[in-house]
Amino acid sequence: MSEDHSFYITTAIDYANGPPHMGHAFEKIGADAMARYRRLKGEDVHFVMGMDEHGLKVLQSAEAAGITPGEWVDSIAALFQSAWERLLISHDDFIRTTEERHVRSARELFRRIHESGDVYRGRYEGFYCVGCEAFKRQDELITADDGSQRCPNHSNRPVEWTEEENWFFRLSRYQDRLLNLLDERPEFVQPVSRLNEVRRLVEGGLEDVSVSRKVPWGIPWPGDEEHTIYVWAEALINYLSATGFPDPGYERTWPADFHVIGKDITRFHCVIWPAMLMSAGLALPRAVWAHGFFSFAGRKLSKSEGVRVELDEAVSRFGPDAFRYYLLREVPWNGDGEFAWDRFESRYNADLADDLGNLANRVISMVERYRDGVVPGGGGTSLDEAIATTLVKYRSAMDANLLNQGAAAAMELAASANAFVEERAPWAQAKDSSRASDLDATLAALVRAIAGVCAMLEPFMPAKMVQLAERLGLDAVPRLDRVATLDPAGLSVQRGEVLFPKETT
Repeated sequence: MSEDHSFYITTAIDYANGPPHMGHAFEKIGADAMARYRRLKGEDVHFVMGMDEHGLKVLQSAEAAGITPGEWVDSIAALFQSAWERLLISHDDFIRTTEERHVRSARELFRRIHESGDVYRGRYEGFYCVGCEAFKRQDELITADDGSQRCPNHSNRPVEWTEEENWFFRLSRYQDRLLNLLDERPEFVQPVSRLNEVRRLVEGGLEDVSVSRKVPWGIPWPGDEEHTIYVWAEALINYLSATGFPDPGYERTWPADFHVIGKDITRFHCVIWPAMLMSAGLALPRAVWAHGFFSFAGRKLSKSEGVRVELDEAVSRFGPDAFRYYLLREVPWNGDGEFAWDRFESRYNADLADDLGNLANRVISMVERYRDGVVPGGGGTSLDEAIATTLVKYRSAMDANLLNQGAAAAMELAASANAFVEERAPWAQAKDSSRASDLDATLAALVRAIAGVCAMLEPFMPAKMVQLAERLGLDAVPRLDRVATLDPAGLSVQRGEVLFPKETT
């Protein structure tokens, strides 16, 4: 990566057929933690999210609401943007596929693909799931009790048999090149379990795919106004549109370092998207991170299936910071997990209110009581060794995008600091004037440890960690490379209100 290239991270853009839900939030919070961690390391980060606003399902939703598609997508985009602001998502750009910059980019990319000889007119006959906005093979469907064919992800409605003339992309031409990509750059698909899935998919053979529809709400196909670009093929291009493509200078951001997506859309991002870029002669993303899902009471969260936890209810329970922490601490970023109210309450009370909140309150109170609120100077202690060791463990986990392990490492340091308080008994040191230097060392080490926890948890709880940094007398959450050498001597601390009010029954 060149020095002037930003670390470019994207999420899947969300489909504008309804308000944001827990699944949307999980992906955005995880990607935000990845972006914030990179910033803590001192990297220049460009973080992009957005809305997927074309296609049949959007058109149907607007018609059902009695408004135009444009009015519909504007209202839905506002809901998503409000949700991400509430959840403290630090994106740098919010792209919408109805924007002119995206329309230009999408048409130009398909113009280049057309010039390469990789599109042709053909006839499509097959099942189409409006819920997924995707064509489905027979082996991807289930048979309902009434004998109708249904998509497993939207089993409340039959799939539609579709016959129409479309433009097709010669995906089959890229099978060998995609296999070579996976062999030469296995890091392209992460985690490794997803890599194996994608490899099996490509090895099983690739068929050409339809990339246009006769749907009026979409981007007109270059040179054929009767067709619009198929919403899935068009939506992928948003990652390129957000860089300014095809205008000069887009290479300062492109290629993306990470596309963060759900594991159910790897076929589009790890097979079709790189093949489209190969056809257009453009650089490929460096990696795709396909996260898993979380369930509720053992069932996958699904609005269509009636399995849901309302996002607003979950965020309101203990606030956005605690919600972010719980999801990323409890659900592996490289696997699946479960949302449970009792676990949420347990994590909040044990991890945040007791271990971290109580630690911060005790230490700041002792600095106020014993040193008039000013952190003393002090030499190294066993706790400083724990800080250094934990930082290595934390950075190793976060560099590998194992977010739950990173959060766990931060809480291990909080536990070490709590144990250090009991071991050193600063209240006893304060009673003996001959042990003043010992007390200074104890208090200084504890403040350093809390500052370290503050830095490590900033990607998970950004607002609360800013508050904690302020109570320690810091101007900002310290960068990771400054934690180990931080000298808090002379900082003026202040307790303030309880950082994580204890849950009571």
